[in-house]
Amino acid sequence: MDHFQYQGNKLFAESVSLKQIAEEMGSPCFVYSRATLERHWNAFNNAFGDYPHQICYAVKANGNLAILDVLARLGSGFDIVSGGELKRVVAAGGDPAKTVFSGVCKQDWEICDALDAGIGCFNIESNGELEQISAIAAEKKLVASISVRINPDVDAKTHPYISTGLKSNKFGLEPGVAFETYRRASDDPNIHVHGVACHIGSQLTELSPYQDALGRMIDFVDLLEAEGIKVEQIDFGGGLGVRYSDEEPPSPDQYWIALLELLNSRNRKTPVAIEPGRAIVANAGILLTRVHNLKHNEDTSFCIVDAGMNDLIRPALYQAYQEIVPVELDDCQSPATYDVVGPVCESGDFLGKGRKLSVKPGDLLVVRTAGAYGSVMGSNYNGRARPAEIMVDGDRYYVIRERESLESLYASENRLPD
Repeated sequence: MDHFQYQGNKLFAESVSLKQIAEEMGSPCFVYSRATLERHWNAFNNAFGDYPHQICYAVKANGNLAILDVLARLGSGFDIVSGGELKRVVAAGGDPAKTVFSGVCKQDWEICDALDAGIGCFNIESNGELEQISAIAAEKKLVASISVRINPDVDAKTHPYISTGLKSNKFGLEPGVAFETYRRASDDPNIHVHGVACHIGSQLTELSPYQDALGRMIDFVDLLEAEGIKVEQIDFGGGLGVRYSDEEPPSPDQYWIALLELLNSRNRKTPVAIEPGRAIVANAGILLTRVHNLKHNEDTSFCIVDAGMNDLIRPALYQAYQEIVPVELDDCQSPATYDVVGPVCESGDFLGKGRKLSVKPGDLLVVRTAGAYGSVMGSNYNGRARPAEIMVDGDRYYVIRERESLESLYASENRLPD
């Protein structure tokens, strides 16, 4: 559920008209709903009830400071994959002690910054990383908490670009290698073994891959504890899918019930962590764009809009489907089938293909479910300024990221001297 609903024939974000936002702020722009964001985070948190747990929002899905601020106020932890994301979490008021640092290529300065900030845990993804973190912790006379990310070789049944739990993927360690890594970590005075981590992919719409991965994780934890290595937390990662068209992903309640049944069947009461990103923020955001022109070729009709692949790359990159709807419904206008395309000089610049729309130049359209992997993956390709970002809160809205000026795009560049 989200808070982008029609009131009469006009689409609103909570109690604010999207037409009003476009008139006052221009287009294209991203618009987020605070109520939706809070609802989705609470859906996860409430699903776990009294079971010891930590919700760590995956910052890579959308790292805008206002979004992180809203989640931090709810008590969220965070999952980061870079030093830049750590800076964002801290700037937004997030707690580094409730933050997990994942990623396959942590640089020395990133590890230093994370230790100085009091990071909650590093998710180790290679043997060399353990030695790297240990050496830096020793220099600082600190003890670094770690989990090892296990690659369970589970098929998440999702797009190959966002599958992360197969042995052919770059992420994590296979269990045999990970076991030896834990042995070394448990003997290292600069390392504290915190838990075991796993993440098998994104946009999962079935529970069976999660259950398969968790079963293998519990088997692995049993082996560690038989070796005398205590596990304080099991981190399931993220990846729960959202509805873009006709998908029916499990709800947070269904997700947790399935995992809890498996934990109970194995007599496990270990505290857990999860790292949802898309499932919290995707439906909390839309991309607002205006129709520039309509063009009819022999075989295809095009609806040319002012948002392009540099604003929302998912359709071009993943062949992703996202619903496109009008801001104002017009029953008097006959619908036609269009490819909705942008201004970028690439044939791959499209937001949707074969969409039935009743539109004319000047109309406003909304690309739904654009809160995740939209603005955060944006670029300045073709010298295009990135859009403004707006947060709606009830009957008010706030600019949470100014539209870039064209001058800012080259402000850090220098011409050669005469």
